[in-house]
Amino acid sequence: MTDLDHLQSRYLDLVRRRRMYSGLLLIVFVALLAGGFQIANDRNAGGFLRGLPHVFDYPSELIAEAAAKAANLPGLMWTYLPALVETLNIAAVSTLVGALGGGVLALLATRGLSPWPRMVAPVRRLLDIMRAIPDVVIALVLIFVLGGGPVPAMIAIAFHTTGALGKLFSEVVENADTKPVEGLESVGAGWLQRMWLAVMPQVAPNWLGYALLRFEINIRASAILGFVGAGGIGYELRNAIAWGPGRYDAAAAIFILLFVTIVVIDQASSTARDRLIHGEKP
Repeated sequence: MTDLDHLQSRYLDLVRRRRMYSGLLLIVFVALLAGGFQIANDRNAGGFLRGLPHVFDYPSELIAEAAAKAANLPGLMWTYLPALVETLNIAAVSTLVGALGGGVLALLATRGLSPWPRMVAPVRRLLDIMRAIPDVVIALVLIFVLGGGPVPAMIAIAFHTTGALGKLFSEVVENADTKPVEGLESVGAGWLQRMWLAVMPQVAPNWLGYALLRFEINIRASAILGFVGAGGIGYELRNAIAWGPGRYDAAAAIFILLFVTIVVIDQASSTARDRLIHGEKP
């Protein structure tokens, strides 16, 4: 057997072994998924399969009542507008704080740019931890300590945003050209000067694009956190739903407000990101 035949035989053996391992992992995954579904279905009071035909009962009741009280929707939307503004404020402040913290940690977590090379690994693990803890868990703990309101929601979302943006920002910084940094270092520029004058002009468009994308995500997150008592439009939506029939027009008005707001901000931020990254179109 020639060396080429030997290499080909080993390669085919590795391919077969990888396919076998992939197949075993797929079987284990399907078994865990099926077992988990059965456990969840047993713990469900009504059962998933028995309740499946009724999945559209609540939306149909809500839409029917909202249609019958359509004249009330504009007034209700105006009533809940301050709560929507509070949700937008939570998202904006948490995004700003998270972007600033994520930017600093991203620079500290980048090899070759961090002023303390030994801190690169610990900072990266810190970003992993901040990104791994769900913001709703942090909000629940803070609500227990600080009480309900927008402050726990802002802190929780900002904490998670710092970890998420720090990871994205660090990947952008790693692709930055280091020649300007080396040039400034050769003339005696300090670390802050090198970062501000050599790195930031390269990464700023992508950083702003990621921050705008995160702002969209944080609007949804701040609305969801309202369900656990963190204020904003989510808190009003929970109350409207909790009242049940008779207040479905209020829930519909809040849904419309959220939908319109998210669509408008999504379109605006998408346009802004495109202009920041690709420049003004001719």
